[in-house]
Amino acid sequence: MTLIRAEALREALSHPEIEKRLAVTPLLEDSQIGPASIDLRLGSEFKTLRRVARPGIDPAVLRNLQPSELTDDVRMRFGESFWLHPGQFVLGATLEYLRLPRTMGGYVQGRSSWGRVGLIVATAVIVQPGYRGCLTLELVNEGETPIGLYPGVRIAQIALHWLDAQTEHPDALSGGRYFGATAPLAAKLEKESDEIARLQRLGGALRVTP
Repeated sequence: MTLIRAEALREALSHPEIEKRLAVTPLLEDSQIGPASIDLRLGSEFKTLRRVARPGIDPAVLRNLQPSELTDDVRMRFGESFWLHPGQFVLGATLEYLRLPRTMGGYVQGRSSWGRVGLIVATAVIVQPGYRGCLTLELVNEGETPIGLYPGVRIAQIALHWLDAQTEHPDALSGGRYFGATAPLAAKLEKESDEIARLQRLGGALRVTP
């Protein structure tokens, strides 16, 4: 896999054909474009997880709690800090709205400065070709000290690469489960539920009777 260098990233951001253009907006500073990546800023909305005294998320039984039932929405103003405590998990999102052409894929990683204080960013790292929307960021404090997160700070980076040809995969044409997001999205486990049901049927069919 060959990463796209800064010069080619700038060309992709200004491509005259919309369908072939990479969009990252708002790109507040040109310095966000690095040698082979683009810095992404933290948005102002978060989803925090609640503890419950009843059965939690079981993707095999969707009548139990859904991920969206376990979250609370928090909106911060620019200049305010969201304190992420040791061991705490929260969903954030990028300030930027992205649109990838169907000839390009990407990988999101946390920035080294944050990793050195224990912050793990974007555990689901792949951005599929054709994706449009803000990126939900899974944020975990693996350190020993609370970390102040400020909306607008550069928290992650996306490295992009070309595909060998334009993909015609349906998700690149109509979007996946998280297509078009403008805020952090809770997990959608419907496909996992269907797959577990298929596995259970397969297990029953393969069961050997003594």
